[in-house]
Amino acid sequence: DKTVSLRKDLSEMHEWITQAEEEYLERDFEYKTPDELQKAVEELKRAKEEAMQKEVKVKLITDSVNNFIAKAPPASHEALKKELDVLITSYQRLCSRLNGKCKTLEEVWACWHELLSYLDAENKWLNEIELKLKATENIQGGAEEISESLDSLERLMRHPEDNRNQIRELAQTLTDGGIMDELINEKLEKFNTQWEELQQEAVRRQKSLEQSIQSAQETDKTLRLIQESLAVIDKQLTAYVADRVDAAQVPQEAQ
Repeated sequence: DKTVSLRKDLSEMHEWITQAEEEYLERDFEYKTPDELQKAVEELKRAKEEAMQKEVKVKLITDSVNNFIAKAPPASHEALKKELDVLITSYQRLCSRLNGKCKTLEEVWACWHELLSYLDAENKWLNEIELKLKATENIQGGAEEISESLDSLERLMRHPEDNRNQIRELAQTLTDGGIMDELINEKLEKFNTQWEELQQEAVRRQKSLEQSIQSAQETDKTLRLIQESLAVIDKQLTAYVADRVDAAQVPQEAQ
């Protein structure tokens, strides 16, 4: 009987739709690691593709039912037509929900990688600060050399807050959705701790370098005054020698 065959096709398609909804849309998903999230994205892509491939079967069933209705007695029309309409609606809703969820998970995956990218950039900057602080730890030299080191450190510290704000916003977006919240919070805590520590150390180092510059400038000034004084004395003693003045005659200069 053609009606039995059509109803069997409709029933099988309904069962597949229900199974797909339960497997990919009704379950509670938890993504605690990047591997779990990546696996979910790949599974949903496959489910979406499989659903799209079922379009051919839905069309064949639709054509078969319509052809049967065109030839069958009116009494057989209403029930079959209703079942077909339910199937088409269910199938279209499934495809729409799969597409929506797939798009959402792909955006989450992209958000995760964007967060990693910003963290990587900021961690490189923090490493540069750490190296700069080590380089200025026991710096030797005059005021000019120390001043150059201070300028270099201050330029490095004039780093925009944009990346850190992006990290905060991306992390908030993911953790609000329960996506890898433990892992992300752990990464953020480590990053923020290092950021705060290096910021505080940089401020201390800047003050220390400023004091070193001041001390070096005072030392340079003292040395300059001594050199000027020695030059005057040297000039005076040279004149005494030229005039054959005996040391006994000028006891203070002789001393």
